[in-house]
Amino acid sequence: MDLSHFRMNWNYPTSVRVGAGRIADLDAACRELGMRAPLLVTDPGLAAMPMIDAALRQCRDSGLKAGLFHQIKGNPTGPNVMDGVAAFKAGGHDGVIAYGGGSALDAGKAIALMVGQDRPLWDFEDVGDNASRVNVAGMAPVVAVPTTAGTGSEVGRAAVITDDQAHVKRIIFHARMLPAIVILDPELTVGLPPKITAATGMDALSHSLEAYCSPLYHPMAEGIALEGMRLVKDYLPRATAKGSDVEARLQMLVASSMGATAFQRGLGAMHALAHPLGALYDAHHGLLNAVLMPYVLQANRAHIEGPMARLARYLGLSKAGFAGVLDWVVNLRSELDIPHSLGEIGIDDARIEQVGRMAEVDPSAGTNPVPYDAQTYSRIFEKALHGRL
Repeated sequence: MDLSHFRMNWNYPTSVRVGAGRIADLDAACRELGMRAPLLVTDPGLAAMPMIDAALRQCRDSGLKAGLFHQIKGNPTGPNVMDGVAAFKAGGHDGVIAYGGGSALDAGKAIALMVGQDRPLWDFEDVGDNASRVNVAGMAPVVAVPTTAGTGSEVGRAAVITDDQAHVKRIIFHARMLPAIVILDPELTVGLPPKITAATGMDALSHSLEAYCSPLYHPMAEGIALEGMRLVKDYLPRATAKGSDVEARLQMLVASSMGATAFQRGLGAMHALAHPLGALYDAHHGLLNAVLMPYVLQANRAHIEGPMARLARYLGLSKAGFAGVLDWVVNLRSELDIPHSLGEIGIDDARIEQVGRMAEVDPSAGTNPVPYDAQTYSRIFEKALHGRL
């Protein structure tokens, strides 16, 4: 299939270079941002793969003094970020290439923020006016290269970092954390295993779905969310069933970026629960959202009937209204071999009340269609734990 018409340069919400083979632009992108010695930030798994060697070689062959930092957990921690800052300074680097899944992208953005700060990381948590504390002039530029289609962190202005002392996930935010250049190259994702393709793709869906259900007024984000969900419906099963389907991989990368663009409108109870569960159980964020999705939809049902009716029509579902959307979500999870309950992925009932309390105060809870107290979050968690839809 000729994919040349999918090769584009976009400028929304940042400079995005889209298309198969666009990783060839990496060294030029670094130079465009004034980098002479970029630090490539990735995870240990990717660091051992040929694509990282190729990226470093490409940069070095063009005269860039490229370094590598890969000491990042699946849920990156504060110490991971500060170790990256130390590597950045020790190597005399002047920019970051955040290359990988959500963990590498978030860690890379946080490292680029922290290299020019004299306050501790948690001083920049997305609370109140903490962002005003940032020394913007000290921030390093970022080129983001996603290798999964899920978090959309490449077009986000925040990083989710685990505070491993308090066992909570904290959102580090500043508007200038948005990477200056993004490269969406589907060829970098073709080797992703089906289970990771499915879980990350459902994460992209959760972003668009929760943004779409947010009560905030933001019609632009609502429209982006709708089209993002259509792309997931049409292309996630294809990308999961046949990983070499480059068109499906490309459309899922775009759907992922769209989901993260849309959630400027806010998220909701899926993420409010997924964040504490990820922090307490070190579980995969996308998989948590995938499992939680129908239970949160069911809890929110009375408040989202109208939006769900419009969504069912837009997606062309065989059944109308909320019931049609819920059936589609449940059937999609089944088709992708997503477990039905949290118990199936190693979550237990030892912290039901704690998870409820943490979810109630999670930043994502503020834009759920209806506010829930800790007890209600605990009940939703318990239903998802035991698969009682």
